[in-house]
Amino acid sequence: MSSWLVAASLLMLAPPQVVVAGETLEAPVQVRQISTFKPGSTESRFGQVEFIGGLEFTSKQSLLGSMSSIRFYADGKSFVSVLDTGHWLTGKLEHDEKGKPAGLSDVKITAMRDASGDEPSGKGDIDAEGVALRSGQVLVSFERNHRVDVYPDPGFEGSKPLRTLDILIPKRQLRGNGSLETVVVAPEASALRGAVLTIAERSVDKQGNLYAAILEGPLKGQFKVKRNDPWDVTDGAFLPGGDLLLLERRFSFIGGVGMRVRRIAGDSIKPGAVIDGPVLLEANQNDQIDNMEGLDVITGPDGRPHLILISDDNHSILQRNLLLEFRLAE
Repeated sequence: MSSWLVAASLLMLAPPQVVVAGETLEAPVQVRQISTFKPGSTESRFGQVEFIGGLEFTSKQSLLGSMSSIRFYADGKSFVSVLDTGHWLTGKLEHDEKGKPAGLSDVKITAMRDASGDEPSGKGDIDAEGVALRSGQVLVSFERNHRVDVYPDPGFEGSKPLRTLDILIPKRQLRGNGSLETVVVAPEASALRGAVLTIAERSVDKQGNLYAAILEGPLKGQFKVKRNDPWDVTDGAFLPGGDLLLLERRFSFIGGVGMRVRRIAGDSIKPGAVIDGPVLLEANQNDQIDNMEGLDVITGPDGRPHLILISDDNHSILQRNLLLEFRLAE
């Protein structure tokens, strides 16, 4: 969560329930379907994507909220999300007969364990911002105490991290509340050979570019992401062909909240590079968005890439939990 959200987060709902590390709670949700991305319009094409549908959701379980990132398994239904309060959120995304998001089922929230296997002593130790999946592993990026931890899959809910990856970026260069917002796993068939990548939210070098790194594999090393002020990177996901999508947000008290998705050519990601790419989608507070923090790509029933985006409500009465689904138009 960036510093510009602190004011909004002060207007909190009831304080989230406290649970011990490894404890799992049911979190049944109530949903409202979102049928149009731009209220009052039947338009479905926005930039290079088509709006499929969305959900606004709430729960009587006070822990539900502050979703930072989401990843889906191969079935395109079961998912893992991390909350920046230091919790796992798992569940299933349901669709109706028209293929539109219709609900969230089997939703559970579990307190994360730290490296000692215990309950973290404070938010600074367990501020989870990004999550990624690969065979037998769930990877989580953290800010404040900057790191990327590896958990076993299955079993991550009750496990401490198996190990911590070398993030390759000097920690002195990372902001306490603007560091490793994104962790992604590249496709095995790409030049990156299934490597783990991490990208900072707002930590920049002297040229104003965001710090990033390929943490393993034949192209291991640092690279940079061109930052276009006032946009901050909040998540990323690879397309099947190897290109990388980056989710970005902006906020000002005058201009309100904004969201965009940028597409980066996969073959441009290499050590020493400064990567950039065209914008596929841009939206503002006149559209059905909020503080958009999570992005994943699944294969839809039509065989085309579908983008799933989620928001972080910061447990604030001024913000919403949203899930939006788009289809790549090309």
